[in-house]
Amino acid sequence: MSVIQRKAWKTASYSVMHMVVAIAVAYAISGSWIIAFGIGIIEPLVQTVAYTVHEELWSKAARKRAA
Repeated sequence: MSVIQRKAWKTASYSVMHMVVAIAVAYAISGSWIIAFGIGIIEPLVQTVAYTVHEELWSKAARKRAA
């Protein structure tokens, strides 16, 4: 598996896990599946983009230190 494929699978699995947790927490707080799915889908999508950027910044920092 290439580095790019690994990053893609890691990001996808993180996104699914995050979505399940977000929906469960939103439902526990709101008691509404509609609200839970609304929050649980939007928030993890935004968080997945933030995670990808975060991972890339860490990778760049590691490459910089190694140089």
